[in-house]
Amino acid sequence: MIHNLTTDAQTNHRSIRKFKDQILNEEQLATLYTVFQHTATSMFMQNASLIHITDSKKKKNIQKLCNQKYVGAEGDLFVFVVDLYRNQQIREQLGYDDGRVHTTDIFFQAMEDTILAFQNVANAVESMKLGYVPLGTINDHPKKMLKELDLPKLTFPVLGMQVGVPDQAPQLKPRLPLKFSCFENEYKKDFNVKDLANYDQIVTTYYDLRDANRRIDSFTKQITGAKLNNHETDRDELPELLHKQELCLDWK
Repeated sequence: MIHNLTTDAQTNHRSIRKFKDQILNEEQLATLYTVFQHTATSMFMQNASLIHITDSKKKKNIQKLCNQKYVGAEGDLFVFVVDLYRNQQIREQLGYDDGRVHTTDIFFQAMEDTILAFQNVANAVESMKLGYVPLGTINDHPKKMLKELDLPKLTFPVLGMQVGVPDQAPQLKPRLPLKFSCFENEYKKDFNVKDLANYDQIVTTYYDLRDANRRIDSFTKQITGAKLNNHETDRDELPELLHKQELCLDWK
């Protein structure tokens, strides 16, 4: 493997959930905005937007919806948004119909734009010796989150990001061995769960020894546990809410 400042930072990534009580300065914010702005974009549609949450009441409300105490606490909170509203408005105001704006195809392209922007900003965050944690919980209660963010039709929150000066140094979480996830030319379908025995032991040891949130939990136990067991959550409303936001209307 080639080692440089970028690859070493990427392979040593740790999600930070405890930050020092300080916010980003203007130069840091400007850097993150500019990195966001220059992310690769499908068909040059620029279908992503970034919301910096600074209102204290709004941060508290989002924290409750995410049910994570570090959300909106120390540091800065950002929400990455699929944004087809802007381009729809361009078409409408220039006398055109909405065209393909409401299709699943364009929504997926906007998702790609938004996720690429998230990772681009994440890399910039760590390059400045800051830390971050991705917030998939931004959609745990999607209907309430849409209302809290006051998002217009043709937009949807994809991920949140809490950013700040790290106030912890968590252990590096062990990942799946490459042979299970990186292939050449074709997907390897001859998977056998027994081949994960060594990795399960590594993960169990990691959880047993980690500094915080102690638990003993192998990888396969997590996959066969409550996370993927059949149960209802507010996330099940996502298809309906996408349609209410006038997204993916061709997807029945």
